[in-house]
Amino acid sequence: MKQSFRVFAAVTACAVLSFPRLAAAQTPSGIPPGLITPDRVETRIGTLEFKDGAPTVETAEKVRDTLDFTRALNAYNNSFRGASAYALGKGFQSIGAEDNTPIIFSDLMDAKSLFLTANADTIYYMAVVNLSKGPMVVEQPPMGLGTINDMWFSWIVDIGFPGPDRGEGGKYLILPPGYEGPLPEGGFYIARSKTNRVLYAARSFLTNNDPKPTVELIKKHLKIYPYTPGGVGTSIATALEGKVRLAKNPPAPETRFVEASGKAFNTIPPGDYGFFEMINENVQQEPATSYDVELSGQLAAIGIVKGKPFKPDARMKKILTDAAAVGNATGRVLNWRSAVPHPEWAYYPGSMWASMLWEGGANFETPPPEFTKEGMFKPLLPTGARTLDSRTAFYYGYTLDSPGMIMRIPDVGSQYLMGFVDSANNPFDGGKTYKVTLPKNIPARAFWSFTLYDNQTRSLLDTPQRFPRAGSQTYPSPAAEASADGSTTIYFGPTQPQEVPRGNWIQTTPGKGWFTILRLYSPLEPFFTKAWRPSEIELAAAPTETIGRQDKR
Repeated sequence: MKQSFRVFAAVTACAVLSFPRLAAAQTPSGIPPGLITPDRVETRIGTLEFKDGAPTVETAEKVRDTLDFTRALNAYNNSFRGASAYALGKGFQSIGAEDNTPIIFSDLMDAKSLFLTANADTIYYMAVVNLSKGPMVVEQPPMGLGTINDMWFSWIVDIGFPGPDRGEGGKYLILPPGYEGPLPEGGFYIARSKTNRVLYAARSFLTNNDPKPTVELIKKHLKIYPYTPGGVGTSIATALEGKVRLAKNPPAPETRFVEASGKAFNTIPPGDYGFFEMINENVQQEPATSYDVELSGQLAAIGIVKGKPFKPDARMKKILTDAAAVGNATGRVLNWRSAVPHPEWAYYPGSMWASMLWEGGANFETPPPEFTKEGMFKPLLPTGARTLDSRTAFYYGYTLDSPGMIMRIPDVGSQYLMGFVDSANNPFDGGKTYKVTLPKNIPARAFWSFTLYDNQTRSLLDTPQRFPRAGSQTYPSPAAEASADGSTTIYFGPTQPQEVPRGNWIQTTPGKGWFTILRLYSPLEPFFTKAWRPSEIELAAAPTETIGRQDKR
């Protein structure tokens, strides 16, 4: 007993010696000061007042408003992807493309259509596929590339070159949430969705700088129709088990395409209070289990709950309006001024060229795998942390998601570098002329291009040129011409500089801000090793206006 007491005393002494500050820091009442709430506290939301720890009515109102604003701001930033996905479907419907009806840009996309950072180089074909009545089949045309996402822009499966068909085309069977019915044994690439509707989005390259053969190929092969259990893909032996009835596949229906080239319609969610009304529509349309419980909690905290009406009062509407304004500002800060909070997004040290995707990859968590000389992938260790700013920045300006969008494989896919500010860290002014030089041997096996976007809409910049792009293709505008040393200089400005070829100039508009994306299709190794590097975009010497050279292409 005495020995036990001595051990206890020794341990107690060690404890006191180990925490001298804790013992000394106590107030006369014995309560550590860190637990005491003063009667008056100055904070960023104003003065908070308490009576022996109990908040006053005024303080309770301030904190309540702050909680609602914080949750609304988080909901805006974290659910922009869902509103954007929903807005795409609304845009398709506005031009007569109901669910399961693809739209196609046979003459490429131009500035009439409002899409987040689409290109003017490839032929887009897209659709909302409705799974509410059961599994659907999408017959993917050959020579395409794209992805299928759910209505929260969560990746489901890649299609075309990055997908399992590897560009040869094939049948994709998309299963609705909770589907437990019969499945084929072969003949399909099977993928499951968490939402009742999915976004099918693909694009194809021109054929010898001509869109027509590619459009014909797409229209010949693209089919979207319900799946027939027990048809081709199911063996008789499987049917003998009694779980599925043998059936014949009905002829695939003719695909009705809605032509979208040159049509004015919007696919971008609003940046005001209407944003919350749109995200509520998506929530009501999809299963409550289609998005994570944390986001569901943020939305529920501001009154957006599956199966319940969204009816905020005047106080809450004002808070939501403010949160949308700050959320909109957040997306712009993280894109236009990303170097302030995130200098690591710069692709080259100290450069204006940036991409947030390299920080956390397509899942916004771990950077994409390394690619070895032996042709194998070397995955990086998971970080376990969502890169929230990169996700917010990405979905504010871009759409859809896929591992194929961010990978280090030479000669596969495409890569993107974003430019929001010039070499002096100033946003681009549509009334000034800028230039950028691409060194010789541009690392793009297929082709490369610059595209300009409107700061307000993040869509193609609308100018008399119609297609605000320059690159190596000869369609829809002349190809850029290289200098004698092999380098290529592109000019951005309101007028075409004298002696600058048409293909080396993209028109801008005075009073209208813009940003650009450099795309490298089938990028080569010097891009990934950074041995090849474009110049920064800088102000050019005052150009001499070229008289009478207007190009509507």
